[in-house]
Amino acid sequence: MKNSKKDSHINRRQFLESSMKAGIALSMPVHLSDLLTDKIEVAVITDLHQDIMHDAPARLSAFLDAARRFKPDALLQMGDFAVPKEANRDIISQFNKAHAQSLHVLGNHDTDGGFTQQQTMSMWGMPDRYYSKSVRGIRFIILDGNEKGSPIHKSGYPSYIGKQQVSWLKDQLSETKEPVIVVSHQPLAGPIAIDNADVLQGVLGQFSDKILLAINGHTHIDGAYLVDNVNYIHINSASYFWAGDPYKHESYSKSIHETHPWIAYTFPYQEALFTRLTINPGKRIISIEGKKSKWQGKSPSELGYKIDDLQLKEDNIVPYIGRRSFKKYKDRISSAPDIRYATFL
Repeated sequence: MKNSKKDSHINRRQFLESSMKAGIALSMPVHLSDLLTDKIEVAVITDLHQDIMHDAPARLSAFLDAARRFKPDALLQMGDFAVPKEANRDIISQFNKAHAQSLHVLGNHDTDGGFTQQQTMSMWGMPDRYYSKSVRGIRFIILDGNEKGSPIHKSGYPSYIGKQQVSWLKDQLSETKEPVIVVSHQPLAGPIAIDNADVLQGVLGQFSDKILLAINGHTHIDGAYLVDNVNYIHINSASYFWAGDPYKHESYSKSIHETHPWIAYTFPYQEALFTRLTINPGKRIISIEGKKSKWQGKSPSELGYKIDDLQLKEDNIVPYIGRRSFKKYKDRISSAPDIRYATFL
């Protein structure tokens, strides 16, 4: 019996080590993998915050340079990108011109300064607030979590998906024959989820056999959550973790903080974070690569940062996009989280 337990432990360790090399490993249901023939890759970035970070253009350039090396089938930015003012036209154009398939998601900060969603969508080139797009056999369903009408909303930015959009989502999931990736800025599960997250989780749970992943930005954390057989992945910000007023500090030179005062309320990452989403139908595997950075200046722990959200954990607040492994069966998903990181590309 002792040898048996030891062998079991070694096998589990080997399995996790193997899973780490693959990033997030989620086995696709056979009926979904049969619909696809070739490997599909999408370069993903979120929460660049051009209007906060002094070096946002350099961070976007790092993302686009990495994407050019592996030539993805699409680029995806998941919100809090750049408000539609004239000074931001160039950085928005850089993203759009980098690929024929450039997908956008509206974030809560993308209308800051009195801009409307229509102005943002127009400059970005978005077809609508929420829409679906097929990328080589994968159906990307893009949601807008900025709607008003939540019965429990008290203050701050709206974080809600209304009845009309929920009905549209149901129709999309019901009608599509393609495997689905659901994309939103605000999370549909886990910390800081939209006000009616339970409604959205119920809808997605009904179609879990079609859904490969649900991914989001907004939280600036590294996290993965499993609800009703659907994996919800929080992709970390390209730029920073928000600190707030109690932890105001300077991570850069005084001149940078004078011209970009909001940086003082953040814990910036030294290097830009972004990832590569790969769907490999031959192996029935989905992978999300990790990327490592470091804190710029003092870390949250060095400044005594205290988590006030019960759903947040210390290993969510990190300067990297981590790896996790999931195994999907016909009637359930078991998960073996692994928060270690990989080098992008």
